[in-house]
Amino acid sequence: MRTTMTPQQTGATEALTSEQHIEITERYAAHNYHPLPVVLASGEGAWVTDVDGKRYLDCLAGYSALNFGHSHPQLVERARQQLGTLTLTSRAFFNDQLGPFAQALAELTAKDMVLPMNSGAEAVETAIKVSRRWGYEVKGVPEDQANILVMEGNFHGRTTTIVSFSDDKVAHDNYGPYTPGFRAVRYGDIDSVRAAIDEFTVAVLFEPIQGEGGVVVPPKGFLRDLREVCSEENVLMVADEIQSGLARTGTTFACDLEEVVPDMYILGKALGGGLYPVSAVAANTDVLGVITPGSHGSTFGGNPLAAAIGHEVCRLLATGEYQDRARRLGERLLAGLEPLVGHGLDAVRVRGLWAGLDVTPGGPTGRELCERLMERGILAKDTHGMTIRLAPPIVITEDEVDQLVAAVKDSLEG
Repeated sequence: MRTTMTPQQTGATEALTSEQHIEITERYAAHNYHPLPVVLASGEGAWVTDVDGKRYLDCLAGYSALNFGHSHPQLVERARQQLGTLTLTSRAFFNDQLGPFAQALAELTAKDMVLPMNSGAEAVETAIKVSRRWGYEVKGVPEDQANILVMEGNFHGRTTTIVSFSDDKVAHDNYGPYTPGFRAVRYGDIDSVRAAIDEFTVAVLFEPIQGEGGVVVPPKGFLRDLREVCSEENVLMVADEIQSGLARTGTTFACDLEEVVPDMYILGKALGGGLYPVSAVAANTDVLGVITPGSHGSTFGGNPLAAAIGHEVCRLLATGEYQDRARRLGERLLAGLEPLVGHGLDAVRVRGLWAGLDVTPGGPTGRELCERLMERGILAKDTHGMTIRLAPPIVITEDEVDQLVAAVKDSLEG
């Protein structure tokens, strides 16, 4: 007897319309996101195409995971080679990809060693564990007394520990009891940091630029002051560069904008080239050396496929090409957006190819502005009601930057 299979059973999803895809997703996938009503099917460079064949300029870039664009040929080819060779081994054994990747990332960060994981949230959890263990074993903090300073308005992920110190009610509420050991201070306020540090403080966890908050930039000099305070107080300076790092801001790391070197980098998103989840923390031996066999790990962390892709990302960044592109094109983006302040926008914040736009009350909401942009072939994301974020792939061209600016202007006018 011959059985006819549905498109869903065969994987032939190309037969479905946008409406059908949305209906199936809403029916069977948990509603932890509120997507725009577009169903993407392919991508190349800075562009994506939906199932109906309409092209869009991707100005979210997977929250900076796609710094090198969609289907970057060098990354795809390296992944293809590794897929046909070896993808996963237990860390009970060595593999021939992890060492070269670890060396390349250590050299990129100018740190002694790295600890690879998968998701960004895992890397943040790793940084928290390393900081606490360092506090007990190196700094000499009494058992169970360590505290870590975090910043108001932070976003570091959505694990139960991380949401414990989030002040975003949607991310935080109804997940208690919450993990203790964190103190929130005002972002960008060095006096608030100084006042909160005590003899049991082991780390200050911060974003050099708060991405999820709307590309919020701290006052000039804050990072340098924070570096000085952490050094004086023997506290680890832990920079979450998951969104801000790897060329997004026009420098390899956002901390480079103030020529500051933290004690620990937290990396993710673009480290996997938009192909695969790759994250890591990087620090010197006096910090990461507290991790011993069995004390921390992950089945997939440092697997050969992840390491091969991450290594290729390090090669791309070592040229400086992407940092320079983000800087130059970011200047063009800023020049185009600044005149819109007072004409639909209350404020514009730009660092490299990363922008936060505060929409003037009385006009469209952030969501409505993103919907208008979508109609004009631009994909962006709102946050906190009246702010939208722009983070196009760094492979975007000058003409495409101008196209983005024109679409924002046109969308603000209705």
